[in-house]
Amino acid sequence: MNIALSPKAIEVVLHDAMQRDITTARRAALLQILWNERYLTRVQLIVRAEYRLGRNCFGTSAWEDTFYRDMRVVKQAFQAAGYLVEYSRNREHPGYYLHGQPALSPEFKQLVKASASEVDQRQIDIYHQLSAAARFRQGCAISDTARNVVVYRIRQENPKLTPQEANQLALQRAYKP
Repeated sequence: MNIALSPKAIEVVLHDAMQRDITTARRAALLQILWNERYLTRVQLIVRAEYRLGRNCFGTSAWEDTFYRDMRVVKQAFQAAGYLVEYSRNREHPGYYLHGQPALSPEFKQLVKASASEVDQRQIDIYHQLSAAARFRQGCAISDTARNVVVYRIRQENPKLTPQEANQLALQRAYKP
C-alpha cells in the first residue's frame, strides 16, 4: 500500500534517525551538501560532512570504503528523485556534481548573495591592516568565545558538571566523532 506522507512527517523521522545513527547522518549530510554545491572532490565532501557531524565521522581506518558506500546510497537517492550524480575529472571543475544542474543550487546562491551583501568593506579594510599575529589572536579569541558558549550551554543542561568537565565535553564534541 502506497500512501502519500507529508514531507514534514518524513523530515521528523529522518531527523530522529540522524540523531541515532551516524551512517544516516553522514548520508543525509552528503545529500544536502551535493544538493547545494557541485564539483566537490571526495576530500571536500568529507571536510564539509565532518564540519557538520564531527571529526572522523567516516571512521579512522576504513574511511575511504565508508565514504564510497555512502556515496552509492546518495547516488541512488538522487537517481530516485530524477537526478544523476557524476564525477568530473576536468581540472577546472573536478569532483561530484548533479548532471545538468548549475554549480550552486538557486537557494544556496541566494544565501551566498545575501551573506555577501552584509559584508562591510570598512571592516575588511581594517582586517587587512592588522598584522598576521593580530589576525591570529583575533581568530583564537573567536574560537575561545565559541567554545565558552558551548561550555555554558553544557553546564546549563548539566548543572552538576564542573567548569573543567564541561570544557572537556565541549572539546570532545568539537574534535572527536
